[in-house]
Amino acid sequence: MNKTETIRLIYPQWQGGNIIRLVQDLSPDDASRGYTLGSYLLDFLAPKTENKTYTVPVDNDVNREEKNGIIGYQAILKQTKNALNIIKKANPDKILTLGGECSVSVVPFTYLADKYNNDLVMIWIDAHPDITLPEDKTYNGYHAMAAGAIMGKGDSGIISELPAKIDANKILFVGLRDWERQEIKDRQTEYGIKHLAPEEVANDSSKILEWIKATGCKNVVIHFDLDVLDPNEIIAAVGVVPDGMKIDEVTRVINDIAGVYDVVGLTIAEPMPRTAIKLRNMLKQLPLM
Repeated sequence: MNKTETIRLIYPQWQGGNIIRLVQDLSPDDASRGYTLGSYLLDFLAPKTENKTYTVPVDNDVNREEKNGIIGYQAILKQTKNALNIIKKANPDKILTLGGECSVSVVPFTYLADKYNNDLVMIWIDAHPDITLPEDKTYNGYHAMAAGAIMGKGDSGIISELPAKIDANKILFVGLRDWERQEIKDRQTEYGIKHLAPEEVANDSSKILEWIKATGCKNVVIHFDLDVLDPNEIIAAVGVVPDGMKIDEVTRVINDIAGVYDVVGLTIAEPMPRTAIKLRNMLKQLPLM
C-alpha cells in the first residue's frame, strides 16, 4: 500500500447496537458502549504505520431515543456526517476502519464506491447478512441494517447523506450462518445476494476469487465482523453463533483477495472486549488510580 494514500479511521460508534440482552455478564451501560473501548483497543493492537489516523467523534450519552425505527438515530446521523466530512477532507484512496459496531463500514465503503466509480465489489465477512430494514419493526439496531444501507436501502435521512451505493450483484456474504428470521433469508434471495458458508471457504478461497473475477471489478472493500469467528476458538464479538470461521481461515481469505485484487477498504467491526471492560472496572475501584 502507498502509505500516503491510506488512512486509519478510528470509528468507535456504539449506538447502532441494541445488545444489552446479549451481553448479560456486563452492566447495561458497559455492554452498550463496549464497542467504543473495542475500537480503541483495535487501534492499540494493530501494527503502527506512518498512515494518518483520524478519529470520528462519538457521543457517549447512553440515553438513545428511537426514531424512524432506529435506536440512537440522531447520534448515528450526526456521526455519519462527521465521518463523511473527515474522509472527504482527507481524500484517501484506501481506508482501514477500526470500529465500532457493523455500521462503521457504511460511510467509508460508500465513499470508496463513489471514488472508484463503482468499479468495486464488497466482501461482507459476517455471521449475519445485516440487511434488516427500519420498517421491519423487529430489531431497531442500525448495525443490523449496515449492508442494506450500503445498498441504498433503509432510512432516507441517512441514505441521502451517503455519496454512493453498492449494488447487490457486487456484494458477496462470506461466513454467513445465521439469518435470525425467515424474512431476512427471503430478502437476501429477493436482492440476489450470493453467500458462502464457512465450510465453503474453510480450505481455500477459490470460490471467492472466482466470484470477484466474474464481476469484472478490480477493487475490493472487505468488512470483517468479528462474530464470524468460531466461538470455540475465540469470543471477540457480541455474537457467538457456533460453527464459524477460524482465525487462520479469515486471514487467509483476506490475504488471498489482496494478492489478486486491490483492497481499498478494510473494516474490522463488532469488537466486544468483555475481559478488558471487567479489568477496567476493577482498576477503577483500587487506590492511587
